[in-house]
Amino acid sequence: MTAPALLESRAMTQATRQPDRRLSVAPMMEWTDRHCRRFLRAISKRTLLYTEMVHANAIVKGDARRHLAFDDAEHPVALQLGGSEPDLLAKAAAIAEDFGYDEVNLNCGCPSERVQSGSFGACLMAEPELVAACVAAMRASVKIPVTVKTRIGIDRHDSYEFLHRFVETVASAGCESFTIHARKAWLKGLSPKENREIPPLRYDVAARVKHDFPQLEVIVNGGVKTLREAASHLATFDGAMIGREAYHNPWMLAEADARIFGDAPATRTREDVLEDYLPYMQRELANGTPLRSMTRHMLGLYQGMPGARRWRRALSEGVAKGGGIEIVKAAVPVSEAA
Repeated sequence: MTAPALLESRAMTQATRQPDRRLSVAPMMEWTDRHCRRFLRAISKRTLLYTEMVHANAIVKGDARRHLAFDDAEHPVALQLGGSEPDLLAKAAAIAEDFGYDEVNLNCGCPSERVQSGSFGACLMAEPELVAACVAAMRASVKIPVTVKTRIGIDRHDSYEFLHRFVETVASAGCESFTIHARKAWLKGLSPKENREIPPLRYDVAARVKHDFPQLEVIVNGGVKTLREAASHLATFDGAMIGREAYHNPWMLAEADARIFGDAPATRTREDVLEDYLPYMQRELANGTPLRSMTRHMLGLYQGMPGARRWRRALSEGVAKGGGIEIVKAAVPVSEAA
């Protein structure tokens, strides 16, 4: 099949696929790159995975393949875009669809000063009409879903009426799925890390959105650290998004397919996950990918288990000494390898 025909075939397939958002892993800068996502996919086959936020300009005017290439095994996978120019976002979304992504998500929740200086992220909550225009432009250019990730408010704009108007306006442009980080964001005075911890969680506010807009899909994000918590949120919301806990303790996703999606109970071990991931690592090494680019995402695999510290040390030291892929198998704790 020629490259254009392959892209057309993938786009047609994507047009009929609606991601199951009952459980997802949040987009996290410098963490959820393609190697991280491929590793997490070896643990859970059903959890929706998001890319790091990528600015539309980097895709349209830069090296799209460097930013968008991913392994087919990552499906279902969604691209999170940053930006505030409708035409540019529409072009980036179309390119993402050609690459085979299952969804395009617009970031309206990142509070970092660097993002604000580019007039996108959480500051867009103050401009719902602009966000609606961005969503409308992207929807007109693609057949895959266009979704929005947002906060419950920004700075002093933290009334429910403010959030209601934002959701209502953006939904009028055709957005049917909102992921709501149930904290407001302070655009000045708090770092991104502090913005994830200091503003109080207000699940009740996100729940009110779901109550007032029952036709919309509402995914809750913020403070979800276990599958038990994720499952409990499904009584109110359409899905739950897990952030850093899934990165630091990736094995927590091992029961996700059964517990959240109703699949048969998992019987895989951590070593099975490594057997799944190693061929991918070998291919990437052959293509010039540094070993550390992959092993750094694996450090938490044995979190809370005997031998976890040895695992982390063996991987880190092995990479530092110029070791190859053999260091991964050698680092497996004896109790697991037995």
